[in-house]
Amino acid sequence: MNGGNGEAEILVVYYSRHGATAELARQVCRGIESVDGARATLRTVPAVSAENERPVRAVPDEGAPFATLDEVRRCDGLLIGSPTRFGNMAAALKYFLDGTSALWADGSLAGKPAGVFGGSSSLHGGQESTLLTMMLPLLHHGMLLVGIPYSERALSETQRGGTPYGATHHTPHGSTPSLDDHERTLARAHGARVARAALALKGRRG
Repeated sequence: MNGGNGEAEILVVYYSRHGATAELARQVCRGIESVDGARATLRTVPAVSAENERPVRAVPDEGAPFATLDEVRRCDGLLIGSPTRFGNMAAALKYFLDGTSALWADGSLAGKPAGVFGGSSSLHGGQESTLLTMMLPLLHHGMLLVGIPYSERALSETQRGGTPYGATHHTPHGSTPSLDDHERTLARAHGARVARAALALKGRRG
């Protein structure tokens, strides 16, 4: 997956139950693709389910393909996204991250930039604590965390989603998943920042 000739490949891995986090991930990808020399790869993870409840699908019914450890190993930058579950990431993304110990052991992700994004169905539903807990495994991997600075005007203007820790959305429970202009702007800005960091760091590793 590593881009040649100085190109940076940014992997965006998310879990989404109702579609809002998936849309946020797509906006993050648009931000990545806006940076010359950067490419986005969009991936999801399977829901966690007991084998006796239903069989685990090898491929998703729709949307992005499932992420693989080889894709994570080869990426130049990583963004992970999840809806909020009681102030923490969803079990599906946690399960995927728990399976990356081999990448931790060989230092595959050390020194690469990373970001986190997510959302909730209530305005004060634990978005920031979710983002912070998502950062912990990335720190253990030795990744360099990239957030959103207040030089992004939308961060001071938003009435719904968006934090300095990463892009977020607020989709009230029972409503159709959608992002407002500020949420889209901040998601794209976040993707672009990780992409620019990956290009700069790749040039130094060069």
